[in-house]
Amino acid sequence: MKQISGNKLLVKALKEEGVDTLFGYPGACTIDISDELYKQDDIRVILPRHEQALVHAADAYARTTGKVGVCLVTSGPGATNLVTGLATANYDSVPLVCFTGQVSRHLIGNDAFQEVDIVGITRSITKYGVTVHKREDLGRIIKEAFYIARTGKPGPVLIDLPKDVMAELGSAEYPKSVNIRGYKPTTSVHIGQLKRALKMLGKAERPLFLAGGGVIIADAKEAFKEVVEKTNVPVVTTVMGRGAIPTNHPLFIGNLGMHGAYAANMAVSECDLLFSIGTRFNDRITGKLHEFAPHAQIVHIDIDTAAISRNIHVDVPIVADAKDAITKMNEYVVPCKTKKWLDEIDEWQHVHPLTMKKHAEMGPMDIIGEINRQFDEAIIVTDVGQHQMFAAQFTEITEKKQIIMSGGLGTMGYGFPGAIGAKLGNPDKPVIMISGDGGMQMNIQEFATAVLEELPVILCVFNNTYLGMVRQWQKLFYGKRYGMTDLRAGALTRRTNGEEKPEYTPDFIKLAESYGAKGIRVTKTDEIAAAFEEAKKNTKVPTLIEFIIDPEEMVFPMIKPGGTLEEMIIEC
Repeated sequence: MKQISGNKLLVKALKEEGVDTLFGYPGACTIDISDELYKQDDIRVILPRHEQALVHAADAYARTTGKVGVCLVTSGPGATNLVTGLATANYDSVPLVCFTGQVSRHLIGNDAFQEVDIVGITRSITKYGVTVHKREDLGRIIKEAFYIARTGKPGPVLIDLPKDVMAELGSAEYPKSVNIRGYKPTTSVHIGQLKRALKMLGKAERPLFLAGGGVIIADAKEAFKEVVEKTNVPVVTTVMGRGAIPTNHPLFIGNLGMHGAYAANMAVSECDLLFSIGTRFNDRITGKLHEFAPHAQIVHIDIDTAAISRNIHVDVPIVADAKDAITKMNEYVVPCKTKKWLDEIDEWQHVHPLTMKKHAEMGPMDIIGEINRQFDEAIIVTDVGQHQMFAAQFTEITEKKQIIMSGGLGTMGYGFPGAIGAKLGNPDKPVIMISGDGGMQMNIQEFATAVLEELPVILCVFNNTYLGMVRQWQKLFYGKRYGMTDLRAGALTRRTNGEEKPEYTPDFIKLAESYGAKGIRVTKTDEIAAAFEEAKKNTKVPTLIEFIIDPEEMVFPMIKPGGTLEEMIIEC
């Protein structure tokens, strides 16, 4: 029987798994794999400028295509630079398979050059991780990795590849099927539990659906919309669940949680049945745990057994894939008597609508409003910070629009590489990134990747010269002591006791242009529309639009630290 090297088998396996794009950065322990990839044309190899950016790009590629994102990095620092991206994907249930180079087996444990125990380092932030110790196991392990990454609750899988194992000759066969003892993910719904939950739904006077990111991951949006319309039950979403139902739908109330809409948070506090699908109930949506949904019985559908009753005790647990559960619900649900309840919610929306107070010539709402007007179809990628919450509050997400972000981990620096990954996976859709000046600088080197790959992403940078979200906390709760948040502070500031600051650096426009991208600076509301129109004309290069934002802009509503959903700061 023909024998091939492990390096050749890896490339063959990727093709068998339908991989068309690989995000990779080379090194000594993976140079032979790079050589094999060079010899073929079926897999497009993308070379970002940093491994953290590489894994974020693969993550966004996976989120926006439904495929498994694939990474290849070398040993040592190449592998450790994946850590933040793996944790990001793990928290948000993104299917990734990441291959890391490793020193030869006889060197493992000897503190060899660029040797780290990456499987040990990442054990708590991956769904599965393994070092391949035998060439004969390589094909099986790769097959299992892709299966584990995309089934059950999706997540990142790491495979560590010792250089000598990959050089060794062995079977050219790649397995056709997987049989992993002890890993049999359950997706089908328990009909008895579901009927019990639906009976409670029919009896409730103030029922409420809570949709999390699991609805979107399971591709259950259409089915969920049908259930909502059949029952006439209002909906709130987590930030990650935004878009589970179109945001312009009359039964959509808003996001709940720390920066949730007033009506959404009040609805959770006053409902008598909270029917939750695909969320972990983390602290950003619950506020004070023992006072979350105090009047409600709680139904929780989630594919992850460990997520149910971990933070919030639930009355009816249902372990199932969200799409399977919602599709089955569609067969049984009936209209609910919710008119009185909907009128109450309407009153909350009327008293405290989700809007922003005008503080400056140009504000975040003006910018996001223009994005809503000009783009009927788009993938919106956000970084992390105030701008992220503005986007989560005000972007219109309909059937043709999607918003992605780092939700669970809150990773600054996700936005730009995320936009690159989204555009590579969706070349025919507009991709718009929304970032702050802080987050943008964390992976700004990816201009090189975007320019060389000819990706016409539109990069919106909200420049307020501060780390805005932390500054907001400092203003509200720390006596305006803006320690470590002023991005212009440095030696001159210290020398002059805060009286002088240098001109803010970098000049984003010049920086974009130095890479071969386009740059536009916007300072007034009446310049916004023209800037986006100009950006749309650039079909082969990215365009950065820098919006000069007042540092005093803040995200409201906001739950007080340690407060309940009802204890919201509406404005300041």
